[in-house]
Amino acid sequence: MGVIGLDHVQLAMPRGEEARARAFYAGVLGLNEVPKPEADRGGCWFEAGGAHIHLGVEDGFAPARKAHPALLVDDLDTVVALLEAAGLAFRSGRPLAGYQRGDIADPFGNRIELMQRVG
Repeated sequence: MGVIGLDHVQLAMPRGEEARARAFYAGVLGLNEVPKPEADRGGCWFEAGGAHIHLGVEDGFAPARKAHPALLVDDLDTVVALLEAAGLAFRSGRPLAGYQRGDIADPFGNRIELMQRVG
């Protein structure tokens, strides 16, 4: 008995900003939007590969600047080029053995780490 995996990561977003969330998570990052069981409460859910990100509406929203999901990508250089073409800043991360990595912010200021396994 014990933890066997991670089901999803929940991030907060401001009320009424679902279009901006879709433009970023689906349009820029290429995640697929999946139906949310309680759509009347706002927010949206996305997934790709084994990554599941749920965006929930939070009144009094404040972005997560330290806590963050880390998404594995297969070609970080290509992803960074796509981000820059969309006008989004990428900040290279500190070295970590076995990874190339860096951070971006979603449209609401939430930190997202992007990682590629190397070596």
